[in-house]
This record gives sequence, C-alpha cells and structure tokens, in this order.
Amino acid sequence: MSQISLTHEVVKPRQTSAEAKAPLLVMLHGVGANEHDLLPLAQYLDPRLCVVSARAPHRYQFGGFSWFDIHWHAKGFNIDTNQAQQSWETVQRFLGEACSAYDCDPKQIYLGGFSQGAIMSLGATLTKPELIAGTILMSGRWMPEVGPQTDREHIANKPIVAVHGVYDEVIPIQYGRAIRDFLQTLPVQLEYHEFAMGHEINLDSLQVVVKWLKQQLG
Repeated sequence: MSQISLTHEVVKPRQTSAEAKAPLLVMLHGVGANEHDLLPLAQYLDPRLCVVSARAPHRYQFGGFSWFDIHWHAKGFNIDTNQAQQSWETVQRFLGEACSAYDCDPKQIYLGGFSQGAIMSLGATLTKPELIAGTILMSGRWMPEVGPQTDREHIANKPIVAVHGVYDEVIPIQYGRAIRDFLQTLPVQLEYHEFAMGHEINLDSLQVVVKWLKQQLG
C-alpha cells in the first residue's frame, strides 16, 4: 500500500466483533532483525488484537534492519540521535496509517518493541503520547535526549509495562532500571518487572505482557 510508511507484516484478529473495531498493536523489532522477528508472538496475545510488525527503515551492517545507526568504540558506543528521532517520528506516522489500513480503533493503538524497538517505542510514546493507548518495553533503553521533548501533559496516566533481564549482556539491567527511574518521575501507570534472563523474551516475561494487554483491553 503506497500510503504506508514502513514495510510490515500483519496478523488479523482471531476474534472479531460486529459492534467494535479491533484494537491495534504495532511491534518494533531490535537491531539486525526484521518485520518477521516478533510476529510469532501474535499467537500468544489477545485474539481481539490486530498485530502489525514493522520493519525498521535502515539496513544494518551485519544484515537485517535498524531504527538508527550505532557506532562502537573502545569506551562503548554512540548512536545517531537524529536518525533515532526521525525513526520514532516515522513510527508515529505509521501508527495512524496502519490503523486506517486495517480499520482498527484509533483510540486503542498500542505500541511495543524489543531492544532497539523498545527504545523507539519509548521515544514515540514520550513525545506523542496522545497517539498511543499503552506501551510495551522489552529489554530496552531510555535515551536521555528524549527527556526535554517529553509531553508531560498528555503522558498523564499512560499505561506502560517494561520487562528486562538481569543477565542481559546486550543492554545491561542498569538501562532497564534507568527506564524505570525516569518513568517514575512522570504521572504514568508504570508496571516494571525484572527476570532471570538475558537479552531475550522468555516465557515469564511474555506472560506479563499478555496479562497486561488483556487488562488494558478489558
């Protein structure tokens, strides 16, 4: 579809209603992956959801795609913050496009991501919270550059769930705790969990996400 900003895959709702449009969940993958990476999770999620898994716009050096470039050096890494902002703005636009394309409920648009996809989900939520009904952050990181752009008025009461592995070797647990600590300064409805896992989505963390989504959908 020419009006859609990002390449994506979709899993249509397994349970539909004649009275209401389907809620939408847009999922964002991590660096080096693609739109197929998180799609298998759809089978475990609420059957009322229309699940759209989007592909990041930039090709990654080792294959797959990324939301922004990462430059590694002896002391750690730097990220292309301009690319990151452009990508979360693209995601914000994509939410409305996907909602229209699949005839979903614009008041029930959820956003979730893993790793770099979680970074994008958080950036999109903090800067345009009115577009998003709730956000799922899996093994992500908070970009301090987003802080000054946070829309503190519209973020009020926004439901957010964050999960992170205490043995995460890619985005260590202190980054998950930094997300928690920052979000605790905002008037959001935060649910935060740590698990005995690495940089992954294990069964326990997935069950938290499944339960959280069911609670949001009612």
